[in-house]
Amino acid sequence: MINSLGIKKSPKDTKVVVAMSGGVDSSVVAGLMKEEGYDVTGITLKLYDDAKASSNGRQCCAGRDIIDAKRVSETLDIEHKILYYQKKFKAEVIDSFIDSYVAGETPIPCVQCNQTVKFRDLFKFSKELRADALITGHYVLRHDNKGQGAMYRAEDKERDQSYFLFTTTQEQLDYLRFPLGSINKSETRKIANKLKLNVALKPDSQDICFVPNGNYASVIEKYRPQSFKKGDILDLEGKKLGLHDGIINYTIGQRKGIKISSKEPLYVIDIKAKDNSIIVGPQDCLNVKKLYLRNINLLSDIKIFEKDIFIKVRSTGKLLKAKTVIQKDSAVVEILQDEKGISPGQACVFYFKDKHGERVLGGGWIDKTVNKNLSTESTDH
Repeated sequence: MINSLGIKKSPKDTKVVVAMSGGVDSSVVAGLMKEEGYDVTGITLKLYDDAKASSNGRQCCAGRDIIDAKRVSETLDIEHKILYYQKKFKAEVIDSFIDSYVAGETPIPCVQCNQTVKFRDLFKFSKELRADALITGHYVLRHDNKGQGAMYRAEDKERDQSYFLFTTTQEQLDYLRFPLGSINKSETRKIANKLKLNVALKPDSQDICFVPNGNYASVIEKYRPQSFKKGDILDLEGKKLGLHDGIINYTIGQRKGIKISSKEPLYVIDIKAKDNSIIVGPQDCLNVKKLYLRNINLLSDIKIFEKDIFIKVRSTGKLLKAKTVIQKDSAVVEILQDEKGISPGQACVFYFKDKHGERVLGGGWIDKTVNKNLSTESTDH
């Protein structure tokens, strides 16, 4: 027989590991697997020191979340394990986040967390447990494509998390399952109530887990206090307009905090980390026409890029028409629609529309941009 996970075993003979963050989504996934008769082990990752956590309780993998995951496991009567990955998380996610910010980029640590401790290391541990599949509460769809797993945007586009999973490898995707990809959040909470889980009404995590109250600068100040060095604010011609209090206080497209009087509003157009300067200009200079990507990951044959491809450059952004040329582990992307304020350090994710929906083809990290109304490239990061 083929079970609901597409595995040729009965549910009771199928061992699955559920990544349990302590939130409602992963808890419901564990409940669904248990309800269907699978042999379930829940695993929760401890990623950072609880003393650094925000007090608002809207972050993932905090101390409270570990307790909630444990309680859900007890309610469901499933085995539960905690993996202590604080050192790995600090080295591969927090340090990388800080390095990127100090370099004038806009990093996305949630992608790196999925790429490293959540998928790579948890994948390895699940294999060591001889589990048949690793199950997560991400809102993405998975379909079989010629014997391999293919990832698609979730049915609920507002909840779709495919942007954060573009670094998933084919080997991992073949092993992963995403039961929530076809339902919306309200349905998930209804299932949690039905299963009598204590997290049914728990708020969604909002902040980056290691950034207290969304204050990025406080994290940089703790680990790299020298990064608050004052520097020049320049116009597009290189004329000095004023001083800034440290490039880590600015991101591409920012308007607030520039503190320079002008006839028209000024926006951060570029950040020159080597010179410790920021470039400001009018809003129309934020339109980006071309992206250069590094460290790309592909989940498809390269030939598909000869067809109509779409990209996303923000998790909440729309799909943009684009022409993409793949070059080994890098890519050049020509954006065919207007899009403002794209920054190095962000992710660019590739999509292709087929009969199943919007398929994730992979993606890469934005290394530099070419602005539509400027003659120079943003390269100094």
